[in-house]
Amino acid sequence: MSHKHDFIFYKGKIYMHRILKIFVLAMFLALSGTWLFAVEKQEMQKGARVSDPAASGAHATVLIQPAFSLSTDRTAVLIMDYENDIVSMLPESVQMSLLEKAGAILKAARQSRVPVIYVVVRFRDGYPEINAQNKLFSGLKDSGRLREGTPGAEIHAKVAPQSGDILVTKRRVGAFSTTDLETILRAQNINTLVLFGISTSGVVLSTVRWAADMDYKLAVISDACADGDAEVHRVLMDKVFPRQAAVVNTQEFLYAVGARGEKK
Repeated sequence: MSHKHDFIFYKGKIYMHRILKIFVLAMFLALSGTWLFAVEKQEMQKGARVSDPAASGAHATVLIQPAFSLSTDRTAVLIMDYENDIVSMLPESVQMSLLEKAGAILKAARQSRVPVIYVVVRFRDGYPEINAQNKLFSGLKDSGRLREGTPGAEIHAKVAPQSGDILVTKRRVGAFSTTDLETILRAQNINTLVLFGISTSGVVLSTVRWAADMDYKLAVISDACADGDAEVHRVLMDKVFPRQAAVVNTQEFLYAVGARGEKK
């Protein structure tokens, strides 16, 4: 009788061991699937960034593979509102970083024969384009800022247009509003826009929304944009823009057009 009990106990141990192995394997597969899904999601939204356990800090990331690709055949680069009056509103350290990145982007675009389109906001003497009911622009009449022919309304010298670049002048926030930008893009057979500008919550947001509604493929270069409110900039780049555009950084754009790591 004891031998029978021993045999049953032995068989039970075998079955329990097998069940335990199956359970461990199932947990491993489930955790692996969750991790792979998280990586895939981050790659789509953040340019293939994944957690690096060897790096310092709980939220450290490394770029393992550029997920952003770009066909330059029907693409244009939009640099928006990089005018002296607007750039000067930012801290000097921010200005220097933005101008350096913008210069690298423009250089790479020209080398890749991608059209460069400058979008600027300017007003005639007396500001006849501004309605007193316009909360955002009505204060400009007293400030004298962004008036045509003044140094403040000129594009910053470090990112000045070159021969062959296109200039579009607007009287409102977005690049499409009050301009002929749409006519230019259609004439050039452009269907993809890579854009950056100042500010993130102004010209960038308005242009992304308008262009997305017109079915353009979009990419926003996050570190070549700036906003007076850092939190607003973060939310737009992390939460809002990814719904309608690829959000990339300067190096990812340079990689995509074959100008890796180049500086102006």
